[in-house]
Amino acid sequence: MSHTASGHHGYISDKDEYLRRLKRIEGQARGLQGMVSDEKYCIDILTQVSAMTKALEAVALGLLNDHMTHCVLTAAQEGGAEAEEKLREASDAIARLVRS
Repeated sequence: MSHTASGHHGYISDKDEYLRRLKRIEGQARGLQGMVSDEKYCIDILTQVSAMTKALEAVALGLLNDHMTHCVLTAAQEGGAEAEEKLREASDAIARLVRS
């Protein structure tokens, strides 16, 4: 669904889970700052960067899945220009994820 009457997007039902994950990622970022500040071993820092990257990718894939199963599916069922726009947006988002 593109927007509900309240203006929220399709993923809003998972909002608490996304916020929980993002807060954890925020904590990881603070931890990385501390590791750099304390001049920890580079490999240990890189390991934490990798873990944080994977956590961000998991959030991105979850959002993409929600978008596909809500916004894109609904738009495709309705057809028309909005369906084409939603499919293009999804394709562009996938391309950005693959490049990152």
